[in-house]
Amino acid sequence: MSASGPRSAGRTRPRGRWTDRLLRIYVWLVLAWLFLPIAVMIVFGFNDTQSKSNVSWQGFTLKWWGRLDEYPDLVVAVRNSLLIALVSVAVTTVLGTLMGLALGRHRFRGQGATNLAMFAAISSPELVMGASLLSLFISAGVETGFATVVIAHVLFSLSFVAITVRARVVGMDASIEEAARDLGATPWTTFWRVTFPMILPGVVAGALLAFALSIDDFVITQFTSGATQTFPLWIWGATRIGMPPQVNIIGTLIFAVGVAVAVLNAVTARRRGT
Repeated sequence: MSASGPRSAGRTRPRGRWTDRLLRIYVWLVLAWLFLPIAVMIVFGFNDTQSKSNVSWQGFTLKWWGRLDEYPDLVVAVRNSLLIALVSVAVTTVLGTLMGLALGRHRFRGQGATNLAMFAAISSPELVMGASLLSLFISAGVETGFATVVIAHVLFSLSFVAITVRARVVGMDASIEEAARDLGATPWTTFWRVTFPMILPGVVAGALLAFALSIDDFVITQFTSGATQTFPLWIWGATRIGMPPQVNIIGTLIFAVGVAVAVLNAVTARRRGT
């Protein structure tokens, strides 16, 4: 009995091969389902279509890549989307980082209400937020346009950045900052040399999330844009007469830039961790 005890204790339960295979197949099916529309978009950017409708494959061509400026309104819409995204991300990253630091580091009166307000902004439908912002701008006599779109994008992206940074702050080792202060570092030096590098992955992740939310937003932008046209709004208008292949190319470029930034961030984080 004593000899069989260690043997039985040392035995490991065999892994379910069929379960592992089913899980892998399931994961690959989900990934294929998610990336199939993106693959179709990329492929149809090379479609040699002869009509305004770009829904059937008619041959391979590269000519559309050299004719991105064929639709001036589309170029203006893409430029507006990029400017709105960059400005809103810059403002949101600064404000969201400060909010995340305050919520993750300090305890103050009204903290619970602040958390509730942030999660309410995330969970509320875009239709409600867009309609409420439009009512606010009309009541205040503010003309809708580029500035109101930026304000709207900052408001709905702020909670995502703050929550992302707060999660990073909560998991941070406070003793490292205490050691820096014990060694004579000022609060400003401690923040920039110790705190900020430690929360930088969270800040970058929040900024990327805010950029992605801003660049493809349609509902809230539709309510607050006025005469300003963005890339999603232009696509919505173009669907009535047919989308040109240039739309697929611009979407491919935006997707490629996002993937490149995400890969660069992951590589940098891995190198910093090692």
